[in-house]
Amino acid sequence: MTDILDIAAVARATGLTSRALRFYEARGLVAPLRTASGRRLFGPAELARLHELLALKRAGLSLAQIKTLFEGRPIDLGALLRAQVAAIDAQAQELAQARSHLEIALSRIDRGEPLDAATLCSLIRSGESMTMQEEWKAVSGRYISAQAEADFAETMPNMPADFDQAAYSAQWADLTARIEAALPLDPASAAAGAFYDEWQALLAPFTAIATPAMMEGVTRMYDHVDEWKDERQPPFASDVWDFIRSVGAARQM
Repeated sequence: MTDILDIAAVARATGLTSRALRFYEARGLVAPLRTASGRRLFGPAELARLHELLALKRAGLSLAQIKTLFEGRPIDLGALLRAQVAAIDAQAQELAQARSHLEIALSRIDRGEPLDAATLCSLIRSGESMTMQEEWKAVSGRYISAQAEADFAETMPNMPADFDQAAYSAQWADLTARIEAALPLDPASAAAGAFYDEWQALLAPFTAIATPAMMEGVTRMYDHVDEWKDERQPPFASDVWDFIRSVGAARQM
């Protein structure tokens, strides 16, 4: 094998697609050599970088985290690794629960018993929960920096011990549904201001512990919701987010 390969040869040799290689290049993660005609070439150094990228990706780091490491910017690597350990622990717990549900279902099948509604619902819930986690990880990794992810790992345990995530999510669903039903609204109107104040009040548990990197990452993710809404259903419509942003801008004028 020659030491210099074009993109098609790299794709054949590694099993990666040419599209994936171009995607990594566009994200600034690999930098293939170029001929005078613009043809992409990969030498030993470029292939070594590609290998590092894929190894880090398999280890669970997002592309944003990998780019930060490649650029040599300061990052709390300890907090980042602790976040990865916590994520793996959570996944292990999910997998153990899913396995338990599957074993119960299999034992019923082996005994010739029909699967009841409760068992079927448990199987569906386990599968959906694991899928949602993977989908959100894939989306957030594009917009939330490595430092922000490290900050999340360090600060989220500081949420109040009696914090009820289910009730909190229900409050958000109610508020965003009411906002969507009321649109369009003048951002400078009293009704818009009331919605904005309610939004900020609900956001308070997060803003109380959020670092600037966390706030910036979450804001960036929802500013670009149209880029990922087909992959993962957002918790609210993009019109609702645009409205809240416009009310905030109106208040600063």
